[in-house]
Amino acid sequence: MKLLYFAWVRQKAGTAEEDVTPPGDVRDVADLISWLKTRGEGYEAAFSDLSVIRCAVDQEHSEFDAPIAGAAEIAFFPPVTGG
Repeated sequence: MKLLYFAWVRQKAGTAEEDVTPPGDVRDVADLISWLKTRGEGYEAAFSDLSVIRCAVDQEHSEFDAPIAGAAEIAFFPPVTGG
């Protein structure tokens, strides 16, 4: 699956996008985040405060309990505000 990172999430993770194959026990977005945090300090920093992270599974805004089986793309980004 393709992972996309936007804004400061991208800066902290150190990449804008990547293709990954998570372990079989990674079943939802929360599991994916937990796995990503084990991949290095940048990911740990990017996902240290989940209250300021939003996600989309296949371009649909999702919650962290959303299943990822069969997903082609998961995006992570900060909350968006307008003005």
